[in-house]
Amino acid sequence: MAAAERDGPEPVRRSPVTGPGERFALNGMGSLEWDLVAGTVVLDEAAMKVFDLGPQDFDGTVAGIGLRVPPEDGLRLTDIVEGVLAGSSDTYGAYFTVRRRDGRDQWTHTAGRVLRDDSGQPERIVGIVRDATAELAQATLLRKLEAARAQQTTIVQRTTEALSRAVTVDDVTAALTGAGALERLGADGLALGLVEGGSVKIIALSGESLEILGERRFTRLDGSLPLSHTVLTRQARFVTSLAELGDEFPLLADYLNRIRYDAAAYLPLIAQAKAIGGLVLFYRRRTEFSPEERNLCLGLAGIVAQSLQRALLFDQEREFATGLQASMLPRRIPEISGGEIAVRYHAAWSGREVGGDWYDVISLPRDRVGVVVGDVQGHDTHAAAIMGQLRIALRAYAGEGHPPSTVLARASRFLAELDTERFATCMYAQVDLETGGVRAVRAGHLGPLIRHTDGRTGWPKVRGGLPLGLASLFEYEEFPETRLDLVPGETLVLCTDGLVEEPGTTITAGMDALAQAVRSGPQGAAALADHLSDRLWERWGSGDDVALLVLRRAPDPGTHRAPRIHQYVHQADPEGLSEARYALRQALRDWGMPELADDVEVAAGELLVNALLHTDGGAVLTMEVLPEPVRRIRLWVKDRSSVWPRRRTPGEAATTGRGLLLVDALATHWGVESRGDGKAVWCEFDAAGRTRSAG
Repeated sequence: MAAAERDGPEPVRRSPVTGPGERFALNGMGSLEWDLVAGTVVLDEAAMKVFDLGPQDFDGTVAGIGLRVPPEDGLRLTDIVEGVLAGSSDTYGAYFTVRRRDGRDQWTHTAGRVLRDDSGQPERIVGIVRDATAELAQATLLRKLEAARAQQTTIVQRTTEALSRAVTVDDVTAALTGAGALERLGADGLALGLVEGGSVKIIALSGESLEILGERRFTRLDGSLPLSHTVLTRQARFVTSLAELGDEFPLLADYLNRIRYDAAAYLPLIAQAKAIGGLVLFYRRRTEFSPEERNLCLGLAGIVAQSLQRALLFDQEREFATGLQASMLPRRIPEISGGEIAVRYHAAWSGREVGGDWYDVISLPRDRVGVVVGDVQGHDTHAAAIMGQLRIALRAYAGEGHPPSTVLARASRFLAELDTERFATCMYAQVDLETGGVRAVRAGHLGPLIRHTDGRTGWPKVRGGLPLGLASLFEYEEFPETRLDLVPGETLVLCTDGLVEEPGTTITAGMDALAQAVRSGPQGAAALADHLSDRLWERWGSGDDVALLVLRRAPDPGTHRAPRIHQYVHQADPEGLSEARYALRQALRDWGMPELADDVEVAAGELLVNALLHTDGGAVLTMEVLPEPVRRIRLWVKDRSSVWPRRRTPGEAATTGRGLLLVDALATHWGVESRGDGKAVWCEFDAAGRTRSAG
């Protein structure tokens, strides 16, 4: 025989193979003997039946057997035999298919041994062949079952993982209806209901055409609908014909005819032996629920029930905590004259969404107002309770008329005497909106941000002490005051650190972001507070509580005939000096007196430099038009020093002392007045002409 006949079966055309689960009634085992030298094959009667060969079909060659073996299987068998003949092993075994005369494919198994001569050369192969259809069908069924179990395990694991991160009821519904949720559940649609009083409220719907069920979002818990019946009986129901379900529950028949599903599983949600709701899983192209699938649905219902139970308890605790916190904060903000105040509070998105941040606005004697923001350590109901007590105590101390440093010292002592280990940070300021004077103190807290009338922002240096509570514990109740000036139209922004702390960045980056948001925000206090809330709370999610207070002093533009501008210049702020000169020149141009710009700018520069160099603090610059009896410009520079300036006569080599000489030379009048705890140096410029005099 040819070598190809000795090496393996010749390929023939292959017919399609039927599914491995199909069984045949042909069983039995036959033997074969293959003479490798002669190239002949001998099959016994049983083997002929296995290959479905008749005496007239088989010519005793490998090619004759190949009539019933598909080409791909024939090549694979050839490779196996050649490998055995060329190697050291003498046995082989393989599964392949036999195409029977009736067109069906039969799974077949063969095993054989190679017999060799004295020199080790292969002479014969003896072996068996048998019908393996039933064997492989059982194995295939087992593989299907194993795959189904693996899929069910995956569904349970993925659902459990998704719900493990759910904290609130909204989180649970999001996990069940979000992207990929139905695929995780192995369903095509979903409806979720919770028991509320005597009704079942549908809180989640997901899946094509199921939105129409929202028309019956509330249903009585009377068993008239399948979901309420499931909740009442606490028995799961597996439906493979929605039409038959509609016959049993006529109220739902119209809806069931309009949704595009074939089967549904109605599952009670039971937690702590109580039915808290029901879950419906809808399926397409399903005609039965196997025991494994029923157990899977029941398992999913148990997971959802436990998650909902935890979420319901959390929501109840959060509602209580937020109610407690709200009761601790001021119910209303008092109206003030000479300005406007807006407050905003934002609870953290994690935990019980309650913390110790607070704000307050306190009416003080002599038409002043106290503004405060603070933060008690912790994010729980205890922090909220401590916050409420501390806020009331600080309000009482401030209302008694104590200076800011004393208010914080007493508040620190009060907190230290409470039965708690918590401390608190605080920023407190007394503001006189008539004069613009601000007395600020802080206890381990972020200082204020000021937006000037020209749009610039700055963080004035406010000296601080230790946090409240710790200051008394370490016996260092020093809270030094810092004096600031808030000119008409300027805005003071106080906040807790949650507004400027961005995860993964430094607090300075958050402070820069806040300053930028304030610069770009609207003028009004309420509008600016909303702007900051939208821009910053949405920016990094605010995982911390945030208290925000915005105070704006009313602008003072004067009148149409007598306009006025104000500018505050911080100490050691070259940019502020430049901005002030530009503001003066622009105002004079707008008022129709540009010819005075050079003189006014020089005089203002000299007065501002004197104030910034020789006093401890900044200066307020005011320029106004005096229309009667002669239209003229008056310039004011106010500082907090009580020492009056004096005009000197410097020598030729002197580098200072010429400021007032320049003012005297440029202005028609100039003088000094006492103003509160400081003084104001003023000078006037007459557009029609000048006659110098000093007052």
